[in-house]
Amino acid sequence: MGTPHSQHRHRIRLDWGLQGAQSVVDGADQAVVVDVLSFTTTLTVAIDLGAEVYPYQWRDESVVEFAEARDARYAVGRFKARESGPLAAVSLSPASLRTATGLKRLVLPSPNGSTISAALRDRGVEVVGACLLNRAAVAAHALDHLHEPGRSVAFVAAGERWPDGSLRPSVEDLWGCGAVLSAVLADQPALADELSPEARAAVAAYDDIAGALRTALLDSASGQELVEAGFRDDVLVAAQLDSSRAVPVLEGERFADTRHRAATGIGA
Repeated sequence: MGTPHSQHRHRIRLDWGLQGAQSVVDGADQAVVVDVLSFTTTLTVAIDLGAEVYPYQWRDESVVEFAEARDARYAVGRFKARESGPLAAVSLSPASLRTATGLKRLVLPSPNGSTISAALRDRGVEVVGACLLNRAAVAAHALDHLHEPGRSVAFVAAGERWPDGSLRPSVEDLWGCGAVLSAVLADQPALADELSPEARAAVAAYDDIAGALRTALLDSASGQELVEAGFRDDVLVAAQLDSSRAVPVLEGERFADTRHRAATGIGA
């Protein structure tokens, strides 16, 4: 029997950040991590390039040694990459990553989605990376789990960080969770009865802005932060709904592509 914060009475759950993730995955079979701006968007771009992606704790100096031991490149922050010029190492910017070549293995640190994914590695759940790009593909993958009686899926809205390190719930991650869930319900409306109130709120939030998704994402606090810093293209990439069929699943240390190939019709 879980605690009230695990939302164990519901097969489809949602909570925020690292602490919320650790609570809501209690008893779950699958965790869908959503960090739209930008870990899971960058992850999906890298997977589409054919790379394996290693999530890693943010600003841990051991990342260099970790990457070298796996013959992998590691991503630096957007600003550091820009300061280094056009030949800089790859970064968390999904727009710039799309131009990368020869990328086979990538260590991708981030303070939110990557850190959460790494922390859930040993919790006995399948960890999936989701964003707006691959929401239909992830929805189909989640439905595979939910078709089996008794299985549950925990959605994790990664959120952002205030300067003091505390969690800043960010609306784009709520929309991202809601986008995946909206696709799930479009295929299986009866699953609406399985949603926790938190998951139900994400669907409502997404449905409210679905017709103006790109504008909403650009106007959000996180979107404006990136626009003002000169990374508008990252927001535009993140808004490309259903442009990828990648389903990044954490296998051991790294995310690999487990594409949903069944003819579900979702996102068609």
